[in-house]
Amino acid sequence: MNHPPESDDADLVAKGRALSSPLRLRILRLCLHQSRTNKEIADLLGLNPASSLHHVRTLVRTGFLLAEERRKGRRGATEVPYIASRKSWTTPVDNVSPILIETFLQETRDLPPEDIEVWRLGVKFNAARREEMLGKLRAVVEEYMALPADDDGEATSLMIAHHRDPTAD
Repeated sequence: MNHPPESDDADLVAKGRALSSPLRLRILRLCLHQSRTNKEIADLLGLNPASSLHHVRTLVRTGFLLAEERRKGRRGATEVPYIASRKSWTTPVDNVSPILIETFLQETRDLPPEDIEVWRLGVKFNAARREEMLGKLRAVVEEYMALPADDDGEATSLMIAHHRDPTAD
């Protein structure tokens, strides 16, 4: 079934809005390797469950979170666990850099220094060499992105940022 271009545009706009929130990106990270209920998400992020549910529903509606089979919770209430679809990795978002940086800052704010490894490198390359470097970095990230999670693995995150340094010219 073909959809009119307007619906595709509206869908892309809705997806972009869904991914323009550091809080929603943090929810996706929490549900990347393990399904979690709205209550678990709210508890982990220190949110009111009603606030969390608003964000969860937005992510479900846009296909970034998938609802799994309902189950009985510890107190007998019905719960719905959610798992990230990983579709956010390939969805374009306008002006995403500040959102990703803010998400990174929120996720790392309370971590002990030994849990964060940071490298910083200043280089001066022409456009061709810079594109070569960025292409190699993208290829490595995409290679590891495509791998399945290790059952005995520990969940970690990686952020790579590249920016112009006008003060070093």
